[in-house]
Amino acid sequence: MQFIAYILLYPILWLISILPFRLLYAFSDFIFLLIYRVFKYRKKVVKQNLRLVFPEKSEDQIKDITRKFYHHFCDMLVEAIKSMTITEKQMIKRFTFSNVEELHKHEKNNKSVILMCAHYGSWEWIFILQNHVNAKGYAVYKQLANKYFDRLVKRIRARYNSYLITTKETFDTLQKAKNEGQLTINGFVSDQSPKAEKAHHWLEFMGIKVPVYTGAELLAKQLDMAVVYFAVKRIKRGYYETTFTTITENPNDFKDYQITDDFFKLVEKQIHEAPQYYLWTHKRWKHRDKVPKDFL
Repeated sequence: MQFIAYILLYPILWLISILPFRLLYAFSDFIFLLIYRVFKYRKKVVKQNLRLVFPEKSEDQIKDITRKFYHHFCDMLVEAIKSMTITEKQMIKRFTFSNVEELHKHEKNNKSVILMCAHYGSWEWIFILQNHVNAKGYAVYKQLANKYFDRLVKRIRARYNSYLITTKETFDTLQKAKNEGQLTINGFVSDQSPKAEKAHHWLEFMGIKVPVYTGAELLAKQLDMAVVYFAVKRIKRGYYETTFTTITENPNDFKDYQITDDFFKLVEKQIHEAPQYYLWTHKRWKHRDKVPKDFL
């Protein structure tokens, strides 16, 4: 069944991916009508999340953010599909970096990098970063259920010398690279919600106590890697600019979970500046009523 689904869907996705950008975004507008107006995909979740973290905003403001979010969400969907056939020249033009020298500084200091980001802006084309650095690129991801689409996603990333690795593969892969004297730059989308009972750390995110993953910080300390936050800003439709902020070059100088706390403060800053670009469809605050007494 997996192969049948793949051979049926792949030609459709490929045809969408070769659309000129003007038609691609017209298609995105059509998807918006379906998702937002017709099927109302997770619309209740989005509004619930927004009301929760922005209690001071009016219903009209919540509605406006919701509508803008779904427009951006649909753009990200078609941009992900466009990754199948987008040219290197197009990607370089559309996904730029304001201060890539921040990463060059760590390379000069012979430091590998943990690159932390959130589900904000757009992370789909970050892989073009490999054109600007010498370190080998890895990104930690959740393996797709369909093995054929999983291979496709890995193949797309490998076009730019970036490689996807699962959580289970991460430590061994990066430890081996370090033992071989190889510099790496390693992407972590670090704002997901872990299971409440397995969380090692809770913090206030957008004013609400939530469990958080601490794996990126732990790995940085174990392998002595610099920790850098990358913030993606939407310049205009289909154009993004990334800015790098070093949280620390010496993670073991920080007390436990301080790096994670600092990361979430940077994410909050971005959300407050332009909330429509955060991924509100996730139930990020679903464990807010399960805070252990030790974290109250």
